[in-house]
Amino acid sequence: MVYGCIYCYARPAHAYMGLSPGLDFETRLFFKPDAGRLLARELSRPRYVPQVIHVGGDTDPYQPAERRLRVTRAVIETLSRFRHPFSIITKSALIARDLDLMGPMAADGLVRAAVSVTSLDRKLARSMEPRAATPERRLDAIRRLAGAGVPVTVMFAPAIPGLNDHEMEAVLEAAAQAGASGAGYVALRLPLEIADLFQEWLATDHPGRARRVMSLVRQMRGGKAYDSEWGQRMKGQGPLADLMAQRFKAARRRYGLDRPSVALDLSKFCVPPKAGDQIDLFGG
Repeated sequence: MVYGCIYCYARPAHAYMGLSPGLDFETRLFFKPDAGRLLARELSRPRYVPQVIHVGGDTDPYQPAERRLRVTRAVIETLSRFRHPFSIITKSALIARDLDLMGPMAADGLVRAAVSVTSLDRKLARSMEPRAATPERRLDAIRRLAGAGVPVTVMFAPAIPGLNDHEMEAVLEAAAQAGASGAGYVALRLPLEIADLFQEWLATDHPGRARRVMSLVRQMRGGKAYDSEWGQRMKGQGPLADLMAQRFKAARRRYGLDRPSVALDLSKFCVPPKAGDQIDLFGG
């Protein structure tokens, strides 16, 4: 099983593969068992030019199966060996398992992390994000990352009007107290099949709020369930979207989460020697 976040924008990828973005998404996981080795091969190419790699931009890199598969662990091990900078985002407390790698990398300016916290209400979080870590465990992950020197951003994503948006300030305050140094948010996105799945979930799990939530969503999306226009899809538009942005900006400043993002160091990248390579007698 994988995280069953009802709002996940990765769900349509399963439809692209001929699978259901509903049940199949939550029960059938695609993964690359040799990801670490393949990454090392790519980074070793003579013409490779390092740029910051982002891990987890589509779906969570710490799915429950990661405890057994250790695919993300292998990727981070490779990045560590090559001294390659990366950022990573998750809603899983399992990220703390890899602090033995990320801590030393953070000391060299090679990693920053983001942890998604969508609610402090365990019941709502469990409803929106089945099998994901509880809010308390996510805040503990922020605390442990920050304690190891890893710069941490809290992501309030998605912000759903009429459902969890009232918690924005409380989430940012709790994350700041845990050691987060930055914050971001994304307004609810409902592309493709997600719109119907989300509305079915609302009607089942939150019937008393369903009509109001979708009314507010449409107010932020030009009267539609979703608008994919660049520059608007992440925040929405209109008075309600503007108010959400103002609230976030004020809370981020109030809790000291408006510090500049840490720039990662590309200069330390180095292809490690392979077994059998000739020793450089001159050390350069």
